[in-house]
Amino acid sequence: MTFDELKDKANSLPLVPGVYIMRDKADKVIYVGKAKKLKNRVSQYFQDTASHSPKTRLMVSHIDHFDVIAASSEFEALILECSLIKRHMPKYNILLKDDKGYPYLRLDMKEMYPVITLAPRLQRDGAEYFGPFGTRHNTLELLKAIREVLKLPDCSRQFPRDVGKDRPCLNYHMNRCEGWCQPAKTCTEYRERMLEARQLLQGNYRDAAAQIKEKMLSAAENLDFEIAAKLRDRLNAVEQLGKKQLVTAGTLADTDVVGYAERGNKACFTVLHFSGGNLLDKEYEVFAAPDEKEEAVSGLLKQFYLSRGIAPKVVLLPFELEDAELFSQLMEQEFGRKTKLRVPQRGDNMRLVELAQKNAAEEAERAVGREEKHTATLVTLGKMLGLEPPERIESYDISNIAGTDIVASQVVFADGKPSKKDYKKYKLEGLADQDDYASMQQVLTRRFVRYKAGDKGFELAPDLLLIDGGVAHANVAVQVLQEQGLSFPVFGMVKDDRHRTRALVTPEGQEIRIDNNQAIFALIGNIQEETHRFAISYHRQLRSKRLSYSELDEIPGIGPKRKQDLLKTFKSLTAMRAASLMELERILPRDAASAVYKHFHEEDEQ
Repeated sequence: MTFDELKDKANSLPLVPGVYIMRDKADKVIYVGKAKKLKNRVSQYFQDTASHSPKTRLMVSHIDHFDVIAASSEFEALILECSLIKRHMPKYNILLKDDKGYPYLRLDMKEMYPVITLAPRLQRDGAEYFGPFGTRHNTLELLKAIREVLKLPDCSRQFPRDVGKDRPCLNYHMNRCEGWCQPAKTCTEYRERMLEARQLLQGNYRDAAAQIKEKMLSAAENLDFEIAAKLRDRLNAVEQLGKKQLVTAGTLADTDVVGYAERGNKACFTVLHFSGGNLLDKEYEVFAAPDEKEEAVSGLLKQFYLSRGIAPKVVLLPFELEDAELFSQLMEQEFGRKTKLRVPQRGDNMRLVELAQKNAAEEAERAVGREEKHTATLVTLGKMLGLEPPERIESYDISNIAGTDIVASQVVFADGKPSKKDYKKYKLEGLADQDDYASMQQVLTRRFVRYKAGDKGFELAPDLLLIDGGVAHANVAVQVLQEQGLSFPVFGMVKDDRHRTRALVTPEGQEIRIDNNQAIFALIGNIQEETHRFAISYHRQLRSKRLSYSELDEIPGIGPKRKQDLLKTFKSLTAMRAASLMELERILPRDAASAVYKHFHEEDEQ
């Protein structure tokens, strides 16, 4: 659609609540928005574009057509907007980078040997769920701390199945576990210890400490000093855990405080989590400064709480939001708890908001500083190489061992920072021996053939190509580009005796020293290390997969589950070969058991 056609369509929309969905020429959703009155909101995009911010003007320039969905109420439009943003992750919506939610810790005391496990969400399965305690990393650290404090198992053994089957593992000998897999330890003792873990997860570390202390004193009175000493150590560990405030009861926080600040072309959305008056955690998101801060904060609030699965009692805001009441209704509908949004004007709550605002301002200023530093580094690099500042740098490396599992990596740095969503890995084909030149030629040919075809993920052009190697490798890249009718700046990365890039080399052999400029040396070194790491990790992945291949994979009817059952029962291929058909039929269906027996005894029958 032309701009005038878009404008006419917007002016013909009804004055009702709803959601509008902007799409580009490829029919990809690039923006989703909510409106009280569709006509008024959508038509604003196609009026005086000079008043828009650069980001909005860019977005409007990419709109080819748009759809609208009318809603019966503004609340219904809000729910639909959240759903569509989560489904399409539109390019021009402000999106949280970490949208994976907060995990919980699950404990089911109805099991004979209960264990604490990580759970992505609450389930109505009769178990107890604790948390959330913040990010996945924070939650795993808490679980690790509780296991260490109470000397609980951290292995793959299952109880009571594996009790007494084998010697205790290394954790037992390192005094990190009390050897619950040994017959001397009873189920009753194990459950008592899990009850202590439950108290810690509930935040009742004082009660847990009191019970341990009582047992310690009782053991000392009975002159059982060895047990008393172990209980003393556990008591100290529990008290330390409590002092660190690693656990909170039931929810992440009872009060969240939101901060928002803009510095230069950057904005920061910050959330401080408080429980019982104590600051527990801080989270923030930095992004390009938006046209309307209220709309940005409103959108981020919805993403933040819906993705994490939490609803604090109170959220303190730095300014009023138009859809605050709708947000409270959404929290109540999703989590059964109506979060109150407040904008304090005085007192302690106002000071908390000021603290959040200060944190947001500091993060925004830091982001501006980092961006300016990256920009200055890229300007310097461009001058050294005789180029414009390279916004998109692509780097390539080959990895193999003795010519096996030959792979290559393509790493992308955008504006001086890793752009991991653009990384590519290649499994090379048709190469029997190690040949780095042929490997590089194949990789770059595949990359730029797909670039010319406009394939998704390959459609962006590089401003600079860095090839791991010297002049010969750089010339391979030039040859590939010429064959494809393309021309991009190409440089090889020349290493020193410590395998660090000391210089960049042109295809003509001219070296450009970089180790005398710390910022450039660090940037190119980072690119080189990241390219090598990505290639090596993919090579190891393929090699591990190849080495894990088993003779059992050749047998018809034997899939991963049956293969696992056979290995668990017989432990080795030698034992399977010695097994009778009757023994095989005890763990496999008759046809599968017959296939296994036949596979191992074909040679005997010849």
